Amino acid sequence: MVHGCYRENSSISAGVAAGHPATTEVGLRVLQDGGTAADAAVAAMLASCVAESVLTGIAGGGFATFYEASTGTTTCLDFFCSVPGLDAGRPAAPMEPIAVAFGGVPQRYEIGASSVGVPGVPAGAGAIHQRWGRLAWPRVVAPALSLARSGTLLPQPHAATLESLAPAMLPGLGSQVYAPAGRLLAGGDLLYHPGLDLALGILADEGPGAFYTGRIGQQMVSTIAAGGGILTPADLASYRVLAQPVASASLAGLTVSARPDLNDFIVTLGSLPDLESMGRPARAVALADALRAYGTQRLGDTTNISVVDPWGNACVITLTLGIGSGVWLDGLGIHLNSMLGEGELIRPGTLPGERMASCMCPTVVTAPDGPLLLAIGSAGATRIRTALLHALINTLVDGTDTFSAIHRPRFHVVSDLVHAEPGYPEDELEALQEAGYKIQRWDKMDHYFGGVSAVGVAGAAGDPRRGGIGRLLS
Repeated sequence: MVHGCYRENSSISAGVAAGHPATTEVGLRVLQDGGTAADAAVAAMLASCVAESVLTGIAGGGFATFYEASTGTTTCLDFFCSVPGLDAGRPAAPMEPIAVAFGGVPQRYEIGASSVGVPGVPAGAGAIHQRWGRLAWPRVVAPALSLARSGTLLPQPHAATLESLAPAMLPGLGSQVYAPAGRLLAGGDLLYHPGLDLALGILADEGPGAFYTGRIGQQMVSTIAAGGGILTPADLASYRVLAQPVASASLAGLTVSARPDLNDFIVTLGSLPDLESMGRPARAVALADALRAYGTQRLGDTTNISVVDPWGNACVITLTLGIGSGVWLDGLGIHLNSMLGEGELIRPGTLPGERMASCMCPTVVTAPDGPLLLAIGSAGATRIRTALLHALINTLVDGTDTFSAIHRPRFHVVSDLVHAEPGYPEDELEALQEAGYKIQRWDKMDHYFGGVSAVGVAGAAGDPRRGGIGRLLS
């Protein structure tokens, strides 16, 4: 049985949901100008690299899932970072270890020039636009360029993340960007990246190739070499956006589709019992058991953009910078990624030029006969899977609207420990304790629990944990 708005005869409205009001607004304006879901999602993605630079950046990587209404097909594209070192001729210098903590949970990372992977965001933006876009490329880049010239306001949740990531964000130009008056930016302060407008202007005029075989790519190679890294011209020239398999599982009689990811989201979803026949306490235990059975635990920062256009197409993009390498491109306001500093993302035997692994999982939900019902994704490293499962169960099983589904309290499982947000139902937590789980109650909603953004037949919403917002096209 499919509850509430998510019946098969429901229709979806056009809209955008993202991790910052400015990102969402950019996507909406592009839809209003006649752009497709791809146009709007790419424009919003580039805008997020300006407005959400605590979470992502143009020198990062990501994934996109596109649902094409005319054919009923779903395509997943991989523009994540690849391992550098083609024709390097020398080993990389040691990375710099740092410690960061989210919600009191410490994690060890490594930064510096040797932590920088081959970036994929520019190539991904170009590939998505070329395949499904309608508007001219400069028009799609223009909103991000405008934001880079003016700066954007930093939401309070992003300021809280910045405080945790300060060891990675402040080296080099970072102190000028994130602590311009000698103190970290706070919520409501202006976030401005000197030179980023120049980089986006080059992107608009010369296309993504500027980051690979053009002048930005050349500066990237020389900057990384000066710091002991081994990203080479061959790494950049050989980078390609890849198509990935699409995996699916059923929930409440609907089809949930996404890429196979490092944290086994689709596998976990497929392992769940029939939740509709269970009471909520028993359901909570079943969900916790599934989360514990698959996947790993790792912190990190990402952002997500979900777009549906008036023709029923959807584009969901999740992208990341890692936590940032502390290495910047002089005069261009570009912070380079730190993906090699997250060691478990490099699977054993991965060679230079090959892709790193990721938990990112942009997702679409369709009715059995094809129509799109929900475009959804989440930020949050290994909490992506947790956040998506909670939101999908809330919408598809309980039939809540999109806003309520994302705002509801969540729990996240780490081994036998359940981290629970305030307001999570006590009878469900008691059932988890009876099943052998320990409960850690948090005193506030927190970005630790992910950042979902979704557009569905029951509305559009962003995640308050990440300062997100969703809006429908009026």
